[in-house]
Amino acid sequence: MNEKEKMLKGLLYDANNDESLIKEREYCKELCQKYNLLLPKQKEEKRKILKNILGSTKENFLIEPNFFCDYGYNIHIGENFYSNHNLTILDPAKVEFGDNVFIGPNCGFYTASHPLDAEKRNQGLEYANPIKVGNNVWFGGNVVVLNGVTIGNNVVIGAGSVVTKDIPDNCVAFGNPCKVVKKN
Repeated sequence: MNEKEKMLKGLLYDANNDESLIKEREYCKELCQKYNLLLPKQKEEKRKILKNILGSTKENFLIEPNFFCDYGYNIHIGENFYSNHNLTILDPAKVEFGDNVFIGPNCGFYTASHPLDAEKRNQGLEYANPIKVGNNVWFGGNVVVLNGVTIGNNVVIGAGSVVTKDIPDNCVAFGNPCKVVKKN
């Protein structure tokens, strides 16, 4: 099994020394850089670059620059998707967003993680688990969502939250760690 196959299966893999993964990240980061340098009025050029970066999109979406990701092809966004400035998605695993998802500025979605064992970590090994976000979800600014988390439908995640565990449908959640504070 090669390193990419390990990565996509959620196994420990070597992201730092595998030439094919390095090339894929470089390619994606170059596209992100091109995207981030476009003028606001260059809407069609921006759309083409995002469609080239992302695994799948629906018709209506907007990601304000700056936008950063690792591979892009693991990111899938639904209809009526909006992200404010400085969205970062570390996507060695799949990141799926439903319809009507709104993301405040400076948010991060991190599927990648590292072993707690220092020896393995120092070898450059990591693993990744998917993130899934339902429909009608709003993230306040400066939210971080960690690997393996599923967020349900009709959810509000308050600004500054660090989401470490699944959040069910129909609620408001916030904090560090993020917890449900109100059910709708």
